[in-house]
Amino acid sequence: MELRGSCHCRRVKFRVQTRHPYPFNLCYCSICRKTAGGGGYAINLSGDSRTLEVEGEENIRVYHARLRDQKTGETRDSRGERRFCGHCGSALWVYDPEWPELLHPFASAIDSELPVPPERTHLLLDSKASWVPLMADPQDKQFPHYPDESIAAWHQRLGLEVPLD
Repeated sequence: MELRGSCHCRRVKFRVQTRHPYPFNLCYCSICRKTAGGGGYAINLSGDSRTLEVEGEENIRVYHARLRDQKTGETRDSRGERRFCGHCGSALWVYDPEWPELLHPFASAIDSELPVPPERTHLLLDSKASWVPLMADPQDKQFPHYPDESIAAWHQRLGLEVPLD
């Protein structure tokens, strides 16, 4: 399935192929909350990075989140690259060189119709801001940290994978 996306000012447009189009993974970490906005969480999809096509690439900026070690308190830059529009600030996607075949577009940047997930995964709830209500349905899964199940595994378990175009 092809995902088409853009920033708010439309200076950046992109498309990427995915086998995992369901926006089910709600991340409540402070990085997603502060850089992508939304209801106190962000939703990432999964795409095949080899298929990414971008218009307006000169408008894209990269942010490497600051990570804090819970035990030592030391901070370091994440290797993950959070791409956003340098004009309107829209969060576009995350790319991590540790998994070069993957790209994680923010569902908020996708203009294509997305399917409604039959259940959702609420993750990194230990980072959830106190003002954010947790609006989980009974079938939803909840995790204080990262779940063991990947985006691909979730789609496979529920028989929701789609072929690449």
